[in-house]
Amino acid sequence: MQLKSLAQAKFAAKAAAILAAGALTLTACGGSTTPAATEGGIQLINAGKLTVCSDVPYEPFEFQKDGKIVGFDIDIANEVAKDLGAELSIVDSSFEAIETGTALTGCDVSISSISITDVRKSVMDFSNPYMDDDLTLVATKASGITDINSAKGKKVGVQQATTGAKYAAENGLDAQQFEDSGLLVQALLAGTIDAALGNQSILAYAIKDDPKFERVDDYATGEKLGISIKKGNTAMAEKVNGTLKRLTDDGSLKKFETTWFGETAK
Repeated sequence: MQLKSLAQAKFAAKAAAILAAGALTLTACGGSTTPAATEGGIQLINAGKLTVCSDVPYEPFEFQKDGKIVGFDIDIANEVAKDLGAELSIVDSSFEAIETGTALTGCDVSISSISITDVRKSVMDFSNPYMDDDLTLVATKASGITDINSAKGKKVGVQQATTGAKYAAENGLDAQQFEDSGLLVQALLAGTIDAALGNQSILAYAIKDDPKFERVDDYATGEKLGISIKKGNTAMAEKVNGTLKRLTDDGSLKKFETTWFGETAK
């Protein structure tokens, strides 16, 4: 119950941050709801700034280091902002708000390791995929867990409102749900859960230097990550896709992957 209360408090705080971002927009526009335009004609919520919603921490995609928010997604966000001639502004949001599209009321785009799904596409638009990221099950070597069936009856953790949580439920796991990946990884490393089910990039990165853990099973779910954009904002989608193409063509995207993941996401 205490964990649930903490999660609810964190959700409320992050939701308030999004609403505050929207309130600042109204103040800046003198009460108008019309976004400011950049020189390139792209409509931004706050003039001169690309406001990005992201669920922090979600290492190595986005997390705090030396007082700054850094990570794989943040590198991409910086490049999108640069191509827009705008300053990057990160709003720390709950993943629930991001995956339902609610976050886009206070942000221009959301970049937070978001798997592209048909359900999510019904309430928001997506960029072209920028990373493949299937699911994996990681466990302690002493747990006796070798696959999803042997995980039944064990303490398995997932991040709530994610494809990992959905996959666990569909396969009969009564998994413990955590509000964010930071709490999930902490529980795994502390030994309060026996295993974790989630995206390969996050969990493989989390255990890569700890010999007590191993990836016991991978699941080819065809997950692809994309940047979410407000429904119908084709101008923003074209600009974001242009940046992703540039990063792919000049090798920058692969460089970012190597920097943050090494070979752990392969």
